Amino acid sequence: MSEPHIHASHPALINRLKRANGHLGSVIAMLEEGRSCVDVAQQLQAVEKAIQQAKKTLIQDHIDHCLEHAMRGDHQHGQGHDFSEFKEITRYL
Repeated sequence: MSEPHIHASHPALINRLKRANGHLGSVIAMLEEGRSCVDVAQQLQAVEKAIQQAKKTLIQDHIDHCLEHAMRGDHQHGQGHDFSEFKEITRYL
């Protein structure tokens, strides 16, 4: 089993995603209640923006982490692993 991969930004990301999850639940309730499509769309936009920002923060933090380890030469899995992870995560930008 591999070691946990935790960055300093993860607790804040978890909180942001929990809030987005709560807002998504509210959107579902709004639809069930027959609320205005404009109101629902506005809330969906807020959820989408929160998730996009969480993804952006996660990816930027991971890229910084990979580059920092590669530059210092103190990486656990070898330089090739750092660069392959770097290339792989950029697909999600």
